[in-house]
Amino acid sequence: MHILINKKYLIYKDYKAKCAIGKRGIGYKKKEGDLITPIGLFKIKYILYRKDRIKKLKTKLKKIIINKKMGWCNDPYSKHYNKLIKLPSNYSHEKIYRKDNIYDIILVLNYNMSPIIKNKGSAIFIHIARRNLKKTEGCIALKKLHLLKVINKLKNNTQVKILNQK
Repeated sequence: MHILINKKYLIYKDYKAKCAIGKRGIGYKKKEGDLITPIGLFKIKYILYRKDRIKKLKTKLKKIIINKKMGWCNDPYSKHYNKLIKLPSNYSHEKIYRKDNIYDIILVLNYNMSPIIKNKGSAIFIHIARRNLKKTEGCIALKKLHLLKVINKLKNNTQVKILNQK
């Protein structure tokens, strides 16, 4: 069973929720920072979550609790490019532990992970959306309520299929 993502919706089994995608739409990612949500079929590697903000997270997937020293390397010059890292880091990265709530729950997709190609794009996640489902930098974002409902239904082998269609 796949989670299907198109320009407007995330669809899983009988559940359909509006979602946000990259500012430049869905397509073939060319480089780091191109604001494109990548087309393709991906596995969910694991879920990162803030235990202080998400009390009960029911899922069959592997869960990792987010701490203040977690980051995600988006620097193509680092040997840790497109990987979870421990902060501080001398390389460019995103903080995973944030004041806003968009990274309270993160489904980490295996985009550009085996093998990792430098500058092909990093940190492709499904996470909590900003207000009004504001466009992302390449991730998929859902309202927290919808994301929790989807996570609850996921199986270990569920894959994410991202298509460039309505």
